[in-house]
Amino acid sequence: MGNRNIRNGREIRADGYSDQPYVVKTDDGHWLLTVTVCNTREGESGQHVLSMISCDKGLTWCDETPVSSPDLPESSYSVLYKTSYGRVYCFYNFNADNTRRIIGTNPPFSDGFCRRVDTQGHFVFKYSDDNGKTWSQEWYELPVRTFDVDRINPYKGEIKFFWNVGKPMTLNNSIYLPLIKVREFGVDFICYSEGVLLKCENINSERDPEKLVWETLPDGNVGIRAPQELGIVSEEHSYVPLSDGSIFCVFRTTTGHPWCAYSRDGGHTFSDPEPMKFADGRLFKHPRAANFIWKCENGKYIYWFHNHGGRNYDDRNPVWLCGAKEVETPDGLFLSFGEPQIVLYDPNPNVRMSYPDLVEEDGEYFLTETQKTVARVHPLDKKFVESLWETPAPCDGWKKVSASELSKKSLAISEHSLTFRFDVCPEDKGNLLFSTMDYGKGIEIRRRISGEIELIVSDGQRTYLFINDDLLLTDDKKHTVTAVFDSGVAAVYFATDGRFCDGGDKRQFGFTRFDRELKNISGLSEPSVNKLENFICCSGIHLYD
Repeated sequence: MGNRNIRNGREIRADGYSDQPYVVKTDDGHWLLTVTVCNTREGESGQHVLSMISCDKGLTWCDETPVSSPDLPESSYSVLYKTSYGRVYCFYNFNADNTRRIIGTNPPFSDGFCRRVDTQGHFVFKYSDDNGKTWSQEWYELPVRTFDVDRINPYKGEIKFFWNVGKPMTLNNSIYLPLIKVREFGVDFICYSEGVLLKCENINSERDPEKLVWETLPDGNVGIRAPQELGIVSEEHSYVPLSDGSIFCVFRTTTGHPWCAYSRDGGHTFSDPEPMKFADGRLFKHPRAANFIWKCENGKYIYWFHNHGGRNYDDRNPVWLCGAKEVETPDGLFLSFGEPQIVLYDPNPNVRMSYPDLVEEDGEYFLTETQKTVARVHPLDKKFVESLWETPAPCDGWKKVSASELSKKSLAISEHSLTFRFDVCPEDKGNLLFSTMDYGKGIEIRRRISGEIELIVSDGQRTYLFINDDLLLTDDKKHTVTAVFDSGVAAVYFATDGRFCDGGDKRQFGFTRFDRELKNISGLSEPSVNKLENFICCSGIHLYD
C-alpha cells in the first residue's frame, strides 16, 4: 500500500517539540495547520502555538506565524474550527496567570508540587479572518462549568486542570468542542481524567467573539468516563456526529481497551460507556494513547488505534486503521467496525507516533502525525483506504505463488512481504501440514492437537516460532488461516476466517516482531509435506489476501 514507513512522509516541522499537527481547509483552498511547539521538551517554558499554511497538499509549508507568543506563559494543545462564513478559531490551553507550580502528589513530586504547568489555567481562543495569515491580538476565554472533578482538586476548582487533543465537530450548526478535565497530577503525570463537551450554538452566525454563548455538556456534574472501579483514567475523547444526529465518542483508558458511548440528545446525556467492540463482539485492544475517529466525506468512518492491550503510554508503533459504517437499530444508529490494517510504522519499535489528523482533498486521503519531535503528513493509497470499508476478497489482483514456486524462490523476509492462506480441517490436528525445511532452513506449518497453528521459519541461523492461538481453532470445524509476514514492520500476524487474531486475554499483542536480519528462508525445491488444502502464498502487503 505504498510508503507506510513514517520516515518517507512529508516533513511539517522538526525542531524541538512538535505536537498535534491538525489541519483545516480554508476558503482560499489551502491547508491551515496549528502545532504546539517548544525549542526544548514538552511542557517546558516557551511552549506555544504556531500556525502554518500549505498550498500544495502538505508538500511544503509557509507563513509560519505564532498564534501565541513564546515569550508569554505556556500555551498548548491547539485545535482548529472553521465557521460557515470562513473565520477560523484556534482553541488552546493558556497559563494566563503564569502559575509556576501546582500542588501534586508525593510520590512522584518529593515536595508535593508539580512544575509542569501546561495542563491547567484557562481555555481560550484566538481567531483569523484571513485564512490563518494573521490572528487576533486579543485572546478570549471560554467559560467552563465546574464539575465534581474540579471541586475535589487541590484548589477546589479555583484553578482548573484540563487539556484537549480532540478536534471540534459540527452538529445542527453548533460547535462541539472536546475538553478533558483532570483531578490531580501525580504518578504517570495525570492521575484522574474524564471528558466533557463545550457547545456553542451561535458560533456560525455571531461574529462578535464576546457574544458567543457556551454550554458545558453533559448535564450534571460528572463527565464521560469508564467505571471508576476499573480505572480512573478516561481521556482524549474523540467525537463524531452520526447521520441521525447522534454523537459517538471513543476515549483512551488504562484498562487495555478503548471505551465508547453514544448520545441521542445532542450531548446532554450519554449512554453508559463500555469497551468498544468489533462487529462480532470482540473487544478492541488499545493502550494509553490517542485513538481518534473521523467521519469521511462519503459518510463512512475511519478509526486510528494501536491494536494491543497495553495499559501505559508505550508501544504506539505501528498504527492500525479500521473502517466503520452506520448500522440502523431500533435504538438508533450504531457504528459497525471492520477488521484492522496497518497504515504507518517506524522501523524502530521504540518510536511512538500519535495525535493524528485525517485530511481529504480531491478524492485523496492524507494523515498527519507526530512523534513529539517530527511532525509529518502522509499521502495514503486510495485503494487501501477504500478497502477498510469492504469485505476482503480472496487474493483478487494479487500475485499468487504456489507452494512449489515458493520453495524455489530466494526469499529474504526482511525484503519481501508475504501472505500465506490455507484451510485446516479437524483431522489436521496434531499433524505437520507443510514443510520446505532443508538443513534447518525453510518454512514449516504444524497444527497442535489442541488446534493452534504453529508457523516456523528459519534462515539456518535464526529460527522463529509464531503461534496462532485463536480460540476458534480449538473447535472441530474447518477454518481458513491467514498469516502475514510484514517486512516493513518486521512482524507476523494472523487472521482466522478473516478475523484478526489479537491475542485475546492470553497476549498483549496480536502481532509478533522478528529480527530484520532474517535472511533467505528458501528450503526444499518441493515441499516434503503438503497436506494443506487451498494453500496460497501472495506477495505484497495485505492482511486478508
